[in-house]
Amino acid sequence: MASDSPLQSKSPYTSNIFFLFLLLSTNLLTLFFSSSFSICSLKSLSTAATTADLATPTGLNLPEAPTEDTSDLPPEFLAFASGQLLPFGYNINFDSNTIYPAVGQACTLFPDLLSRFMSYKVNGSCPDDEFLAQRLLLKGCEPLPRRRCRPASNANYVEPYPLPKSFWSTPSDSSVVWTAYKCKNYNCLVNRKKNHKGFDDCIDCFDLQGNEKTRWGKGKGGGLDFGVDEVLGFKKPGTIRIGLDIGGGVATFAVRMRERNVTIVTTSMNLNGPFNSFIASRGVVPLYISISQRLPFFDNTLDIVHSMHVLSNWIPTTLLHFAVFDIYRILRPGGLFWLDHFFCVGEQMEEVYGPLIESVGFKKLKWVVGRKLDRGPERREMYLSALLEKPLKNSW
Repeated sequence: MASDSPLQSKSPYTSNIFFLFLLLSTNLLTLFFSSSFSICSLKSLSTAATTADLATPTGLNLPEAPTEDTSDLPPEFLAFASGQLLPFGYNINFDSNTIYPAVGQACTLFPDLLSRFMSYKVNGSCPDDEFLAQRLLLKGCEPLPRRRCRPASNANYVEPYPLPKSFWSTPSDSSVVWTAYKCKNYNCLVNRKKNHKGFDDCIDCFDLQGNEKTRWGKGKGGGLDFGVDEVLGFKKPGTIRIGLDIGGGVATFAVRMRERNVTIVTTSMNLNGPFNSFIASRGVVPLYISISQRLPFFDNTLDIVHSMHVLSNWIPTTLLHFAVFDIYRILRPGGLFWLDHFFCVGEQMEEVYGPLIESVGFKKLKWVVGRKLDRGPERREMYLSALLEKPLKNSW
């Protein structure tokens, strides 16, 4: 009569209750442990979402603060480069409530130089450290961080000559702070080709009555030297109005174009000479940036870009490719790129640099290759002078 036993008759119900209890207990334990291990991450995500919702009307996440070690960086650099909250909160143009000032990526790779550059009395005078600043810039610390100090100027400063006299006149020595240079006056610079041994960048550029007086004035037939009037003749009169000269020395190209009602901005470094001060004294615009920096012009805006010597095989090939594409970017459709005396060695022209330039997409208006004889034929160096046009429409 086992089936009539009270104990046996309750057994199925007891088993069901037991298994139900076991299932519920397991689920509760799983929930407990998973909650314990993930509570921090959940709280973090919840807090981040709440912060983003409060900071922006769309709930977008803001850039996170850098987590790298900043202990070796000067306080004034951190004060400038750290994110700063906007006074009126979220700004739709920045898509953030924080502004991050621009500073070169490589600045923090040279903390000793950076500490020297950013050490000064706030609201006081800046150190006389032009050479140091240029070292940082050429190492890739570009743009340099801003500083809260006043740069030195010559105590006996004399105003520049008026236009157009300033175009071809050597300015007063008082327009320059000479500490960073071997020469301590313009007379030394004007005569350094015959008085100084060794190499100096653009060694005879400051002699405005020497080679500069005739440079780009007239072309030389079908040779490497193009004249400005020849180049301007490729476009309708008056349609070349604004442009850029990359690595333009003392800005004689800009002066030539200014005399023809074309405004040219000249980039130049101060490589053992006050190039930027000299350019400004002549009455044209200097731009103190290196060849590595993205050109500070909007897309499709300039009529002409010129560069002599600077864009050549001393630049790493990939960097050069980026630079030529940046020139293409800022030129308007129909704009001209005058690549003036690009140099390289022997077969590099056909194997590397010709294909590199052609890959960018310019139309060739003029393309002249010749031997570079000014440093000896045994070097097998070649020159390329080219006039290139950005197409009115892309063909790809």
